[in-house]
Amino acid sequence: MCSPSLDAVPDIPCQVRLVRRDNAPMRADRLLSLLLLLQNRGRMTAPELAAELEVSVRTVYRDVEALGAAGVPVCADRGPEGGYRLVDGYRTRLTGLTDAEAGSLFLAGMPGPARDLGLGAVLASAQLKVQAALPAELSGQARRVQERFHLDAPAWFREADPVPCLEAVAAAVWERRVLRLHYRRWRGEIHREVRPLGLVLKGGIWYLVALAEEAVRTYRVSRVLSVAETGELFDRPAGFAHWETSSRHLEAALRQGTARVRLSPRGQKLLPMQFGAAGVHALESASAPDADGWTEVELSVETEAVAVGDLLRLGPEAEVLGPPELRQAVARAVAALARRYGRE
Repeated sequence: MCSPSLDAVPDIPCQVRLVRRDNAPMRADRLLSLLLLLQNRGRMTAPELAAELEVSVRTVYRDVEALGAAGVPVCADRGPEGGYRLVDGYRTRLTGLTDAEAGSLFLAGMPGPARDLGLGAVLASAQLKVQAALPAELSGQARRVQERFHLDAPAWFREADPVPCLEAVAAAVWERRVLRLHYRRWRGEIHREVRPLGLVLKGGIWYLVALAEEAVRTYRVSRVLSVAETGELFDRPAGFAHWETSSRHLEAALRQGTARVRLSPRGQKLLPMQFGAAGVHALESASAPDADGWTEVELSVETEAVAVGDLLRLGPEAEVLGPPELRQAVARAVAALARRYGRE
């Protein structure tokens, strides 16, 4: 059964305030999201709408009823193929973005990080509005891209860091508010006043870039134990771009040496998995394989202590040939393991 004819349907005023029968305020933004879902996707069942809007099915029933009362021509089709849909030809012109929705669009394609920042619902609403404003052919193309491509930031076999303070930190970044951090370092906990400049998602890990003690510093957000606002605002430096420079310096500082490594055929497959881009670059300049398929590579490594642990992950599929200090360090580690496991 449908609402009044299309000719009698008005546009919903932007500031309309709808109320449930129990007199509890109803969120107009959720009603608009429901309307845009039906407009963009066609017929949808109540459970499908509830899943998209993250509400109960009963709430969907009430919201659909409220839309009908406001003059939106929502039809309820019965049967196995039934569901809710809009009268053919109906389109709303309420597709203007709020400030928050416009700001969230840079996270399109990354629903997980958007939720971490507290922008999940805002981003979903913004995407629906943008899709509704597109011509039919472009809307279809956007929907096909969304169905076929997905960006998953965290690395394999590693759970994402818990970041309970991320939303508060993100708000301070946006509003230029000075924060007092309680932060856990490997040497112990500290309390520090910071001016948050930006957030970076690197390999599934969130980092805060902030001015602290007259220097730009980077903090891992999962190690922030608590935050408190000081009530003070700060001026952002003009043209600030810290992350690219600092990450290049960090990469250069970490990769302090080069190891000459002999690899079995299986070791050659393991190298990119264990060493990432450094492993890929090493294989690009590998020597010709010998009769057994073993080859030699020049591999960028970190400090000796770190390099020994990294190279041991290759197990018997690799042999460190040089430099001599690194080979000896690996030999000592292997000998210690042999003694430990030889006790049995």
